[in-house]
Amino acid sequence: MKVPSPGESITEVEIATWLVEDGDYVEKDQPIAEIDSDKATLELPAEESGIITLKAEEGDAVNVGGVVCLIDTSAAKPTGVAPKQTEAPMEKKVDLVEEITKAATYAAGTASPAANKILIEKGIDTSTIEGTGKDGRITKEDAIKAVPSMGSTPKNGSRGTERKKMSMLRRKVAERLVAVKSETAMLTTFNEVNMQPIFDLRSQFKEDFKIKHGVGLGFMSFFTLAVVRALKMYPDVNSMIDGDFQIKHDFHDISIAVSGPKGLMVPVIRNVENLSFKGVESEVKRLAIKARDGQITIDEMTGGTFTITNGGVFGSMLSTPIINPPQSGILGMHNIVNRPMAVNGKVIIQPIMYVALSYDHRIIDGRESVGFLVAVKEALENPIELLMDNNTMKALEM
Repeated sequence: MKVPSPGESITEVEIATWLVEDGDYVEKDQPIAEIDSDKATLELPAEESGIITLKAEEGDAVNVGGVVCLIDTSAAKPTGVAPKQTEAPMEKKVDLVEEITKAATYAAGTASPAANKILIEKGIDTSTIEGTGKDGRITKEDAIKAVPSMGSTPKNGSRGTERKKMSMLRRKVAERLVAVKSETAMLTTFNEVNMQPIFDLRSQFKEDFKIKHGVGLGFMSFFTLAVVRALKMYPDVNSMIDGDFQIKHDFHDISIAVSGPKGLMVPVIRNVENLSFKGVESEVKRLAIKARDGQITIDEMTGGTFTITNGGVFGSMLSTPIINPPQSGILGMHNIVNRPMAVNGKVIIQPIMYVALSYDHRIIDGRESVGFLVAVKEALENPIELLMDNNTMKALEM
């Protein structure tokens, strides 16, 4: 079996977990491995039934088209034995106390120049390292694997730690986030939204909405439709840079950041300008379930002209979200807290959410960024007029 292409522009994958063992009998279409690309984690199904021989180890990087296993299709299926599924092995934990104690029983070896440089950067004394080279010499690999001391060991204290290689997806996310900070002129502007009008609408219609449409009337539909309205008013926020050119889109594909089992994923809702409240909520639910179950596809995370991220579900009060390249803007939602607010000359308690827009100042000026966020605020504080065209029942398809 060769590694299939998970998507355009992907040339390499990593074997995250083998779900079978060498010599197992596998059935056709049975998941035999999980593979990581720089965009998602996917299952690799067996192409035929037979006895499997693994040709790559967990953690190995394999080129698309490379052989990862052999399946002997002439082998007979063992009688009374079901196809074997094995769980991913747990990462080996390293007990620092045990390692430091063990190292102290050996004579300190000398370190190679390369190893010595790495140990100096880590602040690790060579006397605490057990070299694996000739005559106990500390090699470069020993230095790379060495873990800095975490201080003296208290009585009855646990000092265990765990060394775990980041997945290809997580490494790619880290790489992209660093690139955004260095390659864009990112700024963030803030505002606050009085969520009481949306609270009132949801209290009045959420039960009937769920009964009729099978999905809840959440905050995401209000925010997504408010964002699309604002993007139409300020199209620069819906654009991106390509070399010396600015590309503007006449469609609105909204990326929704969700937390999945493998980390942050950003599936895309296509052509939101054509969707109703029901349509947005249905898409949010569908994509969130697929991301949670690890079934999201590369195509469903490709593209997007603007991103919405909701840190409020984790309790965040305020943040500066990082742009999702090559997009030029991202809206951050946060938690809703009852706060005193001046309304018609009186101080009353209202549910308030802080919102943040991070944007690329190279193509979006202050007027557009502030105007965009104000437009979002206006639509959320007056949803019946600005998002429902003064016809709530029609907008909610009730």
